[in-house]
Amino acid sequence: MTVRETIQTIERALQPLYDSCEATAIAREVVSRRCGYTFSELVVNYDSECSIDNLQSIVEQLAAARPVQYVTGVAEFCDLQLKVAEGVLIPRPETAELVAQVIADSNRGVEILDVGTGSGAIAIALAKGIEGAVVTAVDISDRALEIAAENCASNGVEISLIKADALADMTHLGKFDIIVSNPPYIPQSDMASMQRNVTDYEPHTALFVADSDPLCFYRSIAQNALSMLKAGGRLYFEICERFGAEMVEMLDGMGYTDVVVSKDIFGKDRMVWCRKR
Repeated sequence: MTVRETIQTIERALQPLYDSCEATAIAREVVSRRCGYTFSELVVNYDSECSIDNLQSIVEQLAAARPVQYVTGVAEFCDLQLKVAEGVLIPRPETAELVAQVIADSNRGVEILDVGTGSGAIAIALAKGIEGAVVTAVDISDRALEIAAENCASNGVEISLIKADALADMTHLGKFDIIVSNPPYIPQSDMASMQRNVTDYEPHTALFVADSDPLCFYRSIAQNALSMLKAGGRLYFEICERFGAEMVEMLDGMGYTDVVVSKDIFGKDRMVWCRKR
């Protein structure tokens, strides 16, 4: 088959799951990675022959709603190529906005803690984006830490990776200028309305929290940060869009200052940052 015909084959298999634009984007992603084309090269070579090993298996996996990033084993984030697999959350574009804000606010040589690092996406992007940054990243998942270590090596950064529980005491980790986290924040009741490619494959422990206490991770991290942040240090969170006001109230009540809620590219409350007095 040609590149065009291969893309069309994948698109047809995805029509029951995705709209036409998303199906095309997924098909192009697979063909680009398996054939070694950039996206611009892909267009130029639409009528070239295209041979992809195990194409039928790939199509079946995608038709079963397995995320394309797990099929290809790669996710792009902040101009980085990151390994991802089941057991590790796929980094989202909105999280790149959080990274950009931290970089914009930071001076060289800052000491940073990333809580719940997953694939290492935030930690690696900050290590690459801030000159001289000293980055520590923690996660409770051994699998996540293994993949984060591989991503650190493949992207040429040195990060201290430590197993730790965001809901427990983390003060033994030391003092930091910045603490950043994209913790689980989706209420479990939202699961029924979400797409299968998320609910059937991505780790629920990295996504969902009990409806009875949706701010549990934020509260624990912010409480730890009161002791772990240096004077004037900053705390950054990615949040559920429904809880911006609650986050401000909680952080104000804990004694943080300069609390800011910022919207993402879709106009939803998505980031909160503040400063330790």
